Amino acid sequence: MVTLQTAENALKTVYLGAVTELLNTKINPLMTKIEQTTSDVWGKEIRKAVSYGINGGIGAGDEDSILPAPAGNNYLQFVTKLKNLYGQIEISDKAVRASSDERGSFVDLLNAELQGLLEASKFNLGRMLYGDGSGKLADVSSSMLGRLTMSDGIENFIEGLVIDLYNNAGELVLAGARVTRVDRASRLAYINNTGYSTFSGGSAYVQGSKNKEITGLGALFSNSATLYGVTRAQHQFLNPYQQARLSSEYLDEAMIQTAIDSIEMNSSGTVNYIACSLDVKQTYQNYMAQFKRNIDVMELAGGFKSLSYNGIPLIHDRFIGKNTMYLLDTTAFKLHQLCDWRYLENENGKILRQNQGKPTYTATLVKYCDLICEKPNAQGRITNIWQ
Repeated sequence: MVTLQTAENALKTVYLGAVTELLNTKINPLMTKIEQTTSDVWGKEIRKAVSYGINGGIGAGDEDSILPAPAGNNYLQFVTKLKNLYGQIEISDKAVRASSDERGSFVDLLNAELQGLLEASKFNLGRMLYGDGSGKLADVSSSMLGRLTMSDGIENFIEGLVIDLYNNAGELVLAGARVTRVDRASRLAYINNTGYSTFSGGSAYVQGSKNKEITGLGALFSNSATLYGVTRAQHQFLNPYQQARLSSEYLDEAMIQTAIDSIEMNSSGTVNYIACSLDVKQTYQNYMAQFKRNIDVMELAGGFKSLSYNGIPLIHDRFIGKNTMYLLDTTAFKLHQLCDWRYLENENGKILRQNQGKPTYTATLVKYCDLICEKPNAQGRITNIWQ
């Protein structure tokens, strides 16, 4: 007979391992290239000693001359707080009782809930990888009767997403609104709250997530004065390669190779991953087609497929802004975590808890982590790529 205890046992012993594997390997192709580690985690922070430059204890001399003076590695300490990532599944008491005499129906119930969690995680964690940690989805130019008009970032919206709205002064004006429809061509998003109709501009964030998300690529390429608590102006290796193309320059192999050569000449890194917006991918395909040249297709870990540029995977991602290409050394990234995905448990070890005042039960997955890049200057971005 299927009971809540049966659900507890299944979620803990059968589903946790499978869900963890899927969250770590099937969410995003970039995630599969990033090492996950529990090292350098101290309490609620990540403190990582990072070397830069080279060891100075080398030199040449005469047969009987004094040996080179020792000069060890240069080190900096990167510091960032562990971010709290959550995912929830919900099961109603009615659904459990309805499937109590049929194990197959119960399995279908759990599979459906966990599949929904995976789809939501695929969207949100994929977005975070290219975000700046602020949780900001888009600049909102205006709102009228539940319709939000975006100036950018419409790719970060999807039906079902729950958002908060802040005005230009940084004040929360609407919390917990759910997106009901997205018109990407017109850059419009519709929400289920029409009571606030005087919103004249500001920003949209994921519910409760403002300034609480992992430190994604957006933070690496931002104009912030510091990165991981270190002042950029004092350490040039904290600044990645950035190039804004002129409006008359079209995408070609020379543009890509020039960026790669510059990155590798000015760092100890090697570009092994290229990510771009969909329009840039299509432009590259059109460029290759002009010369009747085939583009190799690669299969990446996690079952992802990508185009190839000289043996380097070139893959498009919906969360990369238009006319943009990233050139990355993924070996420099690590996802530091306190532990892998785990369920929140009460004092009795229970993971299913009843929602107050409702005939439903919720289980929450949690992961405490943040993303650190040890070699920011081994990363690059090209923007304003002409179509």
